[in-house]
Amino acid sequence: MGRVLGKVMKDNTGWNVVVENKPGGGGVAMFTGLSQMPPNGKTIGMGVSIPVLVQLVNRGDQLPFDVDSFDYLGTVAKAELALVASKDAPFDDLESMVAYAKDEGAFPLATMAPPQVLMMNQTKAATGAEFNLVTADGGAEVMKLILGGQVLAGFGSGEHYPYLESGDMKVIAGANQARLSYAPDTKTFIESGVAAYVDPIFFLAMPKGTDPAATTAIAAAIDEAIKAPEFEEIVQNAVKGAPINMGVDGTKQMMVDGLANAKVLFAK
Repeated sequence: MGRVLGKVMKDNTGWNVVVENKPGGGGVAMFTGLSQMPPNGKTIGMGVSIPVLVQLVNRGDQLPFDVDSFDYLGTVAKAELALVASKDAPFDDLESMVAYAKDEGAFPLATMAPPQVLMMNQTKAATGAEFNLVTADGGAEVMKLILGGQVLAGFGSGEHYPYLESGDMKVIAGANQARLSYAPDTKTFIESGVAAYVDPIFFLAMPKGTDPAATTAIAAAIDEAIKAPEFEEIVQNAVKGAPINMGVDGTKQMMVDGLANAKVLFAK
């Protein structure tokens, strides 16, 4: 998405936009570097909110930045995260899954990232149910584990769509703050009594103190670029949804609210 966004911005504005991958720590390495760049209006960072926020809560005293270290430019997309199970699983929603775990004992459930582990820890704290969490190497492996019967349920961020369409899987709960767009009748963890959520939102920021004229111009260019058909297509392919721009102020508030939620994920 970042590469297509950069291309469309370049096409629209004539600016020289160079896209570089800066992996590491779920975006922490990139935002660490960004926080130490001069605020000259020439460097933008694009990352995903939840892994950064979790790291800020988990080891914020070791990081050289916080949510106030950046000038925010907007968002481009939100990934929808679901807890899914095979069609033959002996439960259909989070409440019945919890009841099953209490009656039958802990069963294997696949996760692919630390925030999902934290969600299940909060589910345990809220309900008293035990789960045997299995760490998978990505969503594709979660699907294999579910279909192979090695786990009864697991998290998916899009890898499960073909199996929903074929009828081989069903959605148990939505892990986002709002209900899943493709499963509006399925309750969220919050609605099922677990006061936490995981909202992976793709956002953009610049070093704090950038000239407001620059941030305003770049934010406007981003807002225009996400409306392009080719960007809408890449977002649809990546997260199975439409582009979403919360704007400058909305993006900052999203990070502030997200930090508070991340603290809930770590609550004992």
